[in-house]
Amino acid sequence: MPLRPLRPASPGPSRPSARTAVAALAALLLTACSSTPPAAVRSPAAPRPPASTAVALHRLVADGAPGAASLVTWDGRLAASRFAAVGVADLHSGRKMGRLDHFRAGSLTKTLVATVVLQLVGEGRLRLDDRVADHLPPGVPLTGADGASDLRRVTVHQLLDHTSGLFNYTDDPRLAEQLSGAGFPAHRYDRYTPAELLRIALDHPPTAPPGARYAYSNTNYLVLGLLIQGVTGHPYADELRRRILIPFGLTGTSFPGNSPALPAPHGRGYSRIDGRQVDSTALNPSRAGAAGEMVTTLVDLNRFFAALLGGELLAPRQMAELRSERATGGRYGLGVYATRLPCGVTVWGHNGDINGSYAQTAGTTDGRHLVSYRVNTDARTGRTDGTAVLTAEFCPSRGRPSHGRPDRPD
Repeated sequence: MPLRPLRPASPGPSRPSARTAVAALAALLLTACSSTPPAAVRSPAAPRPPASTAVALHRLVADGAPGAASLVTWDGRLAASRFAAVGVADLHSGRKMGRLDHFRAGSLTKTLVATVVLQLVGEGRLRLDDRVADHLPPGVPLTGADGASDLRRVTVHQLLDHTSGLFNYTDDPRLAEQLSGAGFPAHRYDRYTPAELLRIALDHPPTAPPGARYAYSNTNYLVLGLLIQGVTGHPYADELRRRILIPFGLTGTSFPGNSPALPAPHGRGYSRIDGRQVDSTALNPSRAGAAGEMVTTLVDLNRFFAALLGGELLAPRQMAELRSERATGGRYGLGVYATRLPCGVTVWGHNGDINGSYAQTAGTTDGRHLVSYRVNTDARTGRTDGTAVLTAEFCPSRGRPSHGRPDRPD
């Protein structure tokens, strides 16, 4: 659940000698950190990941992230995945990041929510051009105090691709101070209901009329969680477990509700507030809900996106809708977005950040080549260029930060 805009910045001046040293260190690290079974290591069908991907992880840590880790999958075979980690998962103990560590995934939650909504469309239980208000549970607020924001004018499609015009509730100044500003330590365990957060959003004027333009808003997916409940009669998290987590073996993924703790194993998450570093590992994730509460692992992210992009979760018509970015001018589909890399490769996926954590997954159109990576901070340090890791993985001959899209789709 992105809490603030992130923009690409120009990379600093290059230092050839430092790059050479880092590349050598990365190659050693990659060998030491690989957790692939020996048989997969020996298989010629599972080539080693390019050293430039490990170098990109080193840059994230050199730029200020305590730790960074990635998991790469080739040829659609999770058994052939390779894991690499740099830095530390815990600044106090010096513990390293692990392949199965749990972490908060933020807005990567949105892709699972969108998938279930599109499944419901495929089942004929709603249509993309339906008014969302027709499917919400009783008691959900529909208009703001002055009536300017009105859910009764918004369609399901407009929620999915962020063209609803609904104000982003995490941009409310008072709430933002409590969620990620100086008020975070005192409010980290506060409980929020989706209706409370939605009311905050509706009390702000819309950013644009419904359908007029793209504007990333966590409010959209907060409402989609309520939509799933209204259509199915079950909380959105229960439907995601039943339809995605259980059938596809995502055993490390959960939707914690009000639980502030991360499952074991896990490291720590760090935020920078008023110029000082704060351990933000524990918090009440109801602040994010269907917009970003998910806890997961790198393994589960690759497993899910392999199934989604490989066509195992949605019918062809819904897959085409998932990838359509026409209404947003090429910025966002329905829960995923395309990243066009400088070598000509286009990859699909999503990113997410929440207090103490940033993660991103991207893969080829068929889902057979994937990378998921994460850092244990929500600070902008370590993310000066959101396409650096993707370029390193999918364009190994380039191996340098690009000036492509920012690392969040807004």
